[in-house]
Amino acid sequence: MQWTLAHIGARPAAGDQFDHLARVYLQRIQPSIPCDASAFRSEHAFLEWLRRRPAKIAPLAVLLDSRGRQLSSEEFAAWLAASRDQGARHIVFAIGPADGWSGEARKCARLLLSFGPMTIAYSLARLVLAEQLYRASTILSGHPYHTGH
Repeated sequence: MQWTLAHIGARPAAGDQFDHLARVYLQRIQPSIPCDASAFRSEHAFLEWLRRRPAKIAPLAVLLDSRGRQLSSEEFAAWLAASRDQGARHIVFAIGPADGWSGEARKCARLLLSFGPMTIAYSLARLVLAEQLYRASTILSGHPYHTGH
């Protein structure tokens, strides 16, 4: 399986500390799960990128959306494990545009995931998501990083 952390908007600036920390978490995941990060200029460009993937290995889209499901870290890890066990080969986790995802984008999603009703800057949301992906990978591998508190 492969994971991609995507966002709609400009690429992070060179000195963006949130981006640096998000990449640290993605690097920690690399030994067990290939993962990368991508930026898309628009929702349309992101959806076109998803559509161009070969159907045989089309990625599952997980969109961060305030109207989505709120999952505990354990539930998130279980969802990832179930997706893997059902044959998912690539999951794309995407943080949307400033005005939110369109209805078309939400229909393309396998999961709408929410960190709660608060609005969070995309660079901070990327960091939180990267940490939760790392946490999920450690839960699935039995690593002691996640203590369950």
